[in-house]
Amino acid sequence: MRFDSGRVCLDLVATFAPHEGIRDGDELRLWLAGAGLVPDRTPLARVGPDWVAAFRALRADVEVLVRAELHAAATPSPDTAAALARVNALAAGPPPGLCAVRDQEGHLVREFCGGVECGALLAAVARDAVELLTDPGERALLRACEGDGCTRVYLDTSRGHRRRWCSSERCGNRERVARHRRRALAAGPA
Repeated sequence: MRFDSGRVCLDLVATFAPHEGIRDGDELRLWLAGAGLVPDRTPLARVGPDWVAAFRALRADVEVLVRAELHAAATPSPDTAAALARVNALAAGPPPGLCAVRDQEGHLVREFCGGVECGALLAAVARDAVELLTDPGERALLRACEGDGCTRVYLDTSRGHRRRWCSSERCGNRERVARHRRRALAAGPA
């Protein structure tokens, strides 16, 4: 799993392609921890198929909204309007409550107060999407990767805002290798 899109909601969208990244509760647990939505050592025993379905549904709605923004859809489609209503409803929910507690060594660490609830975690991701989509500065940084076959969306925070790929190490490197091969083929045998 990669967490380099620039926003938690975009990292969730990225879990779909090139293959399903949240197939079960175990993968959702990994994603929640990797995205920083749950403090370290938080037990996530109740993560099951209902949580997976809820996060996949949120992912689909966020993707619809982000793609509409990328294509500057001035008139929302019925799909976009429905997705927006669902994301807004989730974002209105209470976020997870955090408490500071002492660990075994006496250091203050974060823990959830009152346990982990799916709705609270969904609210955190939906709120992140609302913040992204309603902030003109952040929204202007939305980009779709230009890598061949890549469908990732990311925030372009590079200097000059000319980033073309979701990851220079992955898609950027593939593009540079392909460009080199094309030049080598065009030059013919040495």
